[in-house]
Amino acid sequence: MFDEDTNARLPVHLWIDAQLRPLADRGIYYYIQQRGERNSGIILLKLNGLEGRCRLLVQQRDFDGVLGWMSATGQEEVEEKDADAYIQRSMTRDPDLWVIEIEDRAMDNPFEGRMIED
Repeated sequence: MFDEDTNARLPVHLWIDAQLRPLADRGIYYYIQQRGERNSGIILLKLNGLEGRCRLLVQQRDFDGVLGWMSATGQEEVEEKDADAYIQRSMTRDPDLWVIEIEDRAMDNPFEGRMIED
C-alpha cells in the first residue's frame, strides 16, 4: 500500500485512516480511544480477543527505519485489565499517543508492518 519512503513522511492521522478504512469495509470493529498528535504521534494497538485476553503492540521503526510493531508489554498476551492499566499509564505519560482497540478473536494485527523482536 505505502512504500518505505511514504511511511517516513505520511502524517499519522492519514496513515491511520488508510489502515482503518478496510477494517470497516470487512466489518471489523475498532475504536480510537485516544487521538494523538496528528502528524507524528506513536500508535499503541490493543488487539482485544473478546475473552479477557489482549495483545498490546506499539508501532516503531527498526534499525533500518522501516515501520513495524513490537510487543508493548514484552508478553504475547495479557489480561484485559492489565492491558487497560498499561494503556492508562501510557496515555498519562504521552498525550501525543494514539490508542486504537480492535476486536478480533484471533488477535491478529490488521495493520501493515512486520513484528520487530526485542
